[in-house]
Amino acid sequence: MPRKTYCLEVSGDFACFTRPEMKVERVSYDVITPSAARAVFEAILWKPAIRWVPTKIEVLNPVRWVSVRRNEVGGKISGNNVKAAISKGSVNLALYVEEDRQQRAGLFLRDVKYRLYAHFEMAERAHRFNYPHLSHIVQNPEEAAEQHKPNTPAKFLNMFERRAEKGQCINQPYLGCREFACDVRLIDDPAKEPTAPITETRELGWMLYDMDYNNLADPTPRFFNARINGGVVVIPDWNSEEVRG
Repeated sequence: MPRKTYCLEVSGDFACFTRPEMKVERVSYDVITPSAARAVFEAILWKPAIRWVPTKIEVLNPVRWVSVRRNEVGGKISGNNVKAAISKGSVNLALYVEEDRQQRAGLFLRDVKYRLYAHFEMAERAHRFNYPHLSHIVQNPEEAAEQHKPNTPAKFLNMFERRAEKGQCINQPYLGCREFACDVRLIDDPAKEPTAPITETRELGWMLYDMDYNNLADPTPRFFNARINGGVVVIPDWNSEEVRG
């Protein structure tokens, strides 16, 4: 079966696709990153047997910025404390926000709107990832029955299309940060959409592509030299020479 590419229109009031070189203050990339686009598709359908591959981003609204100062928690609960609490049960795991509050500025995107294109690939040994005992967590009777079927592309195509058309999702899709929730709409025929991409063309510089999890003990980021051409960002293949670690 040939791979089918899906298109999702996503929009939101704010977005932040954080540049990793900014250590303290959050500063967003100019447009959504491939990893953030992948996360939107995974919010609708995530299964260990498939892997979403974003291929293209169409920017529908002009790039606009807003500077926001907000309160954040400066620390986190220690992993060693969690382990001690599990073994001993007497460790205080409380985190007092008032004592650990920090004000930080952020340079975010505002009034964003994109059309995201992606297809999925079957993961290696996908036939081993079948969990009928988890059928109680699916969202409708149709999927409960499909949980017992062999993992095939057609099975996941049907599941994704049904969820996207009904507005169902595993978790609320968001734009970079979880507090920036977004609206999502499945586009059947992008050529018939009235909104065209912006006309801007320029270099975006090195952008985070995604994390490489070949070594689970030490995941590493990979980057590509992004360019917006007539409002469109073409995402290169993961194994291409354009993607560097």
